[in-house]
Amino acid sequence: MDIQELKDKIINRGKITYDEAKALIDAPLDELCEAADELRKHFNGDSFDMCAILSVKGGRCSENCKFCAQSSCSTADIPTFEVRNADYVVEDAKKYDGIGVARYCQVSSGRRLNKKEVAQIAENIKRIVAETKLAPCVSLGLVDREDLELLKEAGLKRVHNNIETSPEYFGNICSTHTTEEKIKVMKLVHELGLELCSGGVFGVGESWTDRIDMAFALTDIQPESIPINMLKPIKGTPMEDRKMISEEELRRIIAIFKFILPKSFIRFAAGRDVLEDSGLQCFKGGCNATITGNMLTVKGVSITEDLKNIQDLGYKLAAE
Repeated sequence: MDIQELKDKIINRGKITYDEAKALIDAPLDELCEAADELRKHFNGDSFDMCAILSVKGGRCSENCKFCAQSSCSTADIPTFEVRNADYVVEDAKKYDGIGVARYCQVSSGRRLNKKEVAQIAENIKRIVAETKLAPCVSLGLVDREDLELLKEAGLKRVHNNIETSPEYFGNICSTHTTEEKIKVMKLVHELGLELCSGGVFGVGESWTDRIDMAFALTDIQPESIPINMLKPIKGTPMEDRKMISEEELRRIIAIFKFILPKSFIRFAAGRDVLEDSGLQCFKGGCNATITGNMLTVKGVSITEDLKNIQDLGYKLAAE
C-alpha cells in the first residue's frame, strides 16, 4: 500500500496497522510529510494550539530520568524554589493572555506534590480562570484522584503526563517509576473528564521500533495533545554527550505519529530553537501545536517569532 492509499484508509477508517506504520520508516520523507499534513487538515482543520509553561516548583527531583536536569542523577546547576503563589503565577500568565496563546501549564519538579502544595496549585488555577482567558493545565507527576478532583473543581482543563518512550525501553531512561504508573494517571485523567497531554522525548537511545511502540501504546489512551521533544543534552546529566537527532528524523517522527494518532494535536516542544527554521517544516508536516517561549531548563522560541510564523503559514490560532 502506498502512502496516499494509506492516508485515504486512515481518513475512511481511522486506523493503521502496526506493520503499515513500520513501513513508513523507509517511506519518501517529503511525500510522507505532505500526506501527514493532509491528515492534519482533515482531522484538525487549520487550528493551531499554542501553550506557555511555568516552572511552578523547582529543585532536585527524587526520580532518576536520565535526560532531565532536575533528576536525582543529575549534577546540573538548577534553581530551587517552593510552589509559586497565585500572585506570581497570574502575573506570569497575563504575559500570554489575549495574544493567541490558548493554554498555560504549571509544571512541577518531583514525583508528586503533597496535599498542601496541590491546594496552592488549585488556588493558582482559580486565579488564572478569574483573571485571564487562558485554559489552565498542569504537569505534576503521579497525581491521584483526590488531587485531580480538587484541581478540576478549581477550573483545570488539561493534565500533562508524558509516556516518554516505549514501555519496553522506559527502564533504560528511568527506574524510579514505571510506564504502568504513568498510564494509570492518564486513564484517570480521562475518566474524570479532563483532557490529556502525553508524548515523549526522542534521541535518548531508543530505536525506531520503540518509537512505533510508543505511539501504539498511546492509541489505547488517545491523548488530545502529543508533545514531541528532541533531547537537548544538558551538562551534568547522564545523557550530556548524546547527539541530537536530525531535523529529517524529527519530521519523520512527527509524520508517523500523525498517521498512527490522526485525531491528536502533535505538539513540537523542546528542540525547536536549534532548528534554522524554528520548526516551520514540521508545521507543514502534520504538527499543529507547540510550546512557545522557554522550556523548563532549556531555551525555547520567542512568542513574537512564533505568532508571526504560524500565522504566515495560514493557521488560525486556537485562542482566537
